[in-house]
Amino acid sequence: MLLRVGFTFVIESGSPTPVMSVVRPRQLDIHRLIDERHITTPQVPIHTFHDSFNNTVWRWTTPAGTMQLSYDAIVEVPATPDPAFPYLPGAFVDQLPDDVMPFTLPSRYCPSDLVLNDAWAMFGGAPDGWARVQAICDWAHATIAYGYGNSTPNTTGYDAYMSRRGVCRDFAHVGVMFCRAMNIPARYVSGYLPDIGVPIDPNPMDFHAWFEAYVGGAWRTFDARHNRPRIGRVVIARGRDAVDTAILTSYGDSQLTGMAVWADELHDRDRFDVPLWAREAEG
Repeated sequence: MLLRVGFTFVIESGSPTPVMSVVRPRQLDIHRLIDERHITTPQVPIHTFHDSFNNTVWRWTTPAGTMQLSYDAIVEVPATPDPAFPYLPGAFVDQLPDDVMPFTLPSRYCPSDLVLNDAWAMFGGAPDGWARVQAICDWAHATIAYGYGNSTPNTTGYDAYMSRRGVCRDFAHVGVMFCRAMNIPARYVSGYLPDIGVPIDPNPMDFHAWFEAYVGGAWRTFDARHNRPRIGRVVIARGRDAVDTAILTSYGDSQLTGMAVWADELHDRDRFDVPLWAREAEG
C-alpha cells in the first residue's frame, strides 16, 4: 500500500535563529521511503545528520521574519494492521541485550522511578511480557481523557498519570513510564498514522506518537491512545521520550506559528508530480 505523507510548517523569527527538526521519515523501517521532496521559502540551506538513535535531523538557520518549510513523500507500508503476539513472554533484565538497557531507565518525560509501587500494584497481576504491556495500554486508554489542549510541552508522563488527561504523546509517555517501572524496556516513537480502516477523524491531521516495548526478543508496537492494531504507521523517529524526537527545536527567537500535516492512501502515483502544497496553493 502506498501513502502520501508530508507537512507544511510556518515559522516566525525575530532574528536569524538556529533550529533543529526531526521530521523526515526513516528510509527503511516498518515502511519504505520511495520518493520525497522538500522546499523552504525563502530558500535556506539545510544540513542533515543522524543522531545517536539513527533519526534524521535537519539543521538550518531561520531568517528574520516568516519562513515556510514543506515536505512531501511517498512511502510503502504493509496493507495489514500492526501484528499482535499476545502470548509472548517477558525477559529477565540480565538476559536483555546491551543496546536495550538504556530504555529501562527513567528519562525527562518518563520518570518511571516515581511510579514503581503504583506500577506493580496496578499491573503486577498480569503475566510478564505482551500481556502486561497490553494491560498498561488498556488502563491508559480507558482512564486518561484524550483532548487537544489537555497538556503542554512540559507535561510529563507522570503529570498525565496524575491528571488523567493528555494527548497522544502523553499516552505514549505513560506507556513507556509504566513499562520501564516494571523492567520492560520501552521507547517513544513519533510518526504519521493515516485513518485507514477506521472512522475518519474530523480534526485536522497531526503527527502521532506511540511506543514500542521489547517483548519476546524484539521491539513490538503498542499504541495506548488508540489501543487497537492500525494500518499505515510511518516512523519518523525513536528515542527515550519526546525530547529525542522533537519536530522543532529553536535556539533563540523562533516559533512554529502554523502547521498542516497529511497522511493518506495514494491511489494515483502520477498525482505526486505536483507537490501537495503547490496544488493547495493553486486552489
